[in-house]
Amino acid sequence: MRFVDANVFIYAILAPRRALSDRELEIKRRAKAILARINEGEEALTTVVHLSEVANVLEDYAGTRLAAAFIRDVLSRENIVVEAVSASDYLASSLLALEKGVSVNDALAYVVMMKRNIHEIYTFDKHFEKLNVKIVQE
Repeated sequence: MRFVDANVFIYAILAPRRALSDRELEIKRRAKAILARINEGEEALTTVVHLSEVANVLEDYAGTRLAAAFIRDVLSRENIVVEAVSASDYLASSLLALEKGVSVNDALAYVVMMKRNIHEIYTFDKHFEKLNVKIVQE
């Protein structure tokens, strides 16, 4: 099982409003491939906070219907574990964020991953290079 960062869902789902660079097109292709594998049953983990990040972007970009449909779809899948987050998880992530120079939500992903003994993350965020996890982008 791998953790899925919010940016994977966003790159895979959103249609671009402008022409994408070759690099952006490649990221989008990879994100779609990751999401396709998850849709086919690959087990994955994320948190309610990371789903909220995705829902906020989808809602701003395309409206509440898309955001709500996304949340319902993810929550209905047996192969996707959506981890609840406690206040102590967020406290630990805020301290780790300052220590490692990453965002609080990136640190939160790491905290949850370590609690679940997961060491690989699907992400296109280079900040995870500062944390002791394997970044998977394929």
